[in-house]
Amino acid sequence: MALILNIETSTTNCSVSLSKDEEILVLREDNNAGYSHAEKLHLFIKDVISSSGFSKNDIDAVSISKGPGSYTGLRIGVSTAKGLAFSLNKPLISISTLEALAHQVKIETGLIVPMLDARRMEVYSAIFDANYNLIRGVEAQVLNDASFISELKNDKVYFIGNGTEKTKALITNTNAVFIEGKLPSASTMGKLANNKYKKSDFEDVAYFEPYYLKDFVAIKSKKI
Repeated sequence: MALILNIETSTTNCSVSLSKDEEILVLREDNNAGYSHAEKLHLFIKDVISSSGFSKNDIDAVSISKGPGSYTGLRIGVSTAKGLAFSLNKPLISISTLEALAHQVKIETGLIVPMLDARRMEVYSAIFDANYNLIRGVEAQVLNDASFISELKNDKVYFIGNGTEKTKALITNTNAVFIEGKLPSASTMGKLANNKYKKSDFEDVAYFEPYYLKDFVAIKSKKI
């Protein structure tokens, strides 16, 4: 039995779960457009553990959604996960944010494209088949009306994540299915984390960094 604390902070959704093997025992999350991570994350971690009837010392590992996504959100989540793993002397597991997002889609055939909103007409995206095998790796992709044209020729393509809104405005192919209102969540991290735990696929707590994909760009204030 592996008891794993899962943390997801790559978008506005502050999400924490506790999983036993592949089953999610407790889930707490809050999608606040103003980013509630700094205020809510530690409270959610405490609540998830206490609600489960376990103690923090019972945890076998800490898993963190590694990105891509919000620079600030990822930084808060990863620093918290590393701190917990170090203080509890537990292994740290990293989970691909887009892979976990793809697992919110259940299909028999077709492709799944998890995508997160980036700047302007750009998204962070990847492509998975119906069995969650990676077909195309993570990219920072500038969208246009020819995006995913080859994938859409042969089968349904299911787009999920907060990048779907601007994608929907460009792609009118009838094979495109847009699953809106979904964000990465710790609810789908349990199975992925458990698989890595069984393989002892752990990160070096001291050196692990989020997968930002792109360098952080600070926006200068317009105030004089």
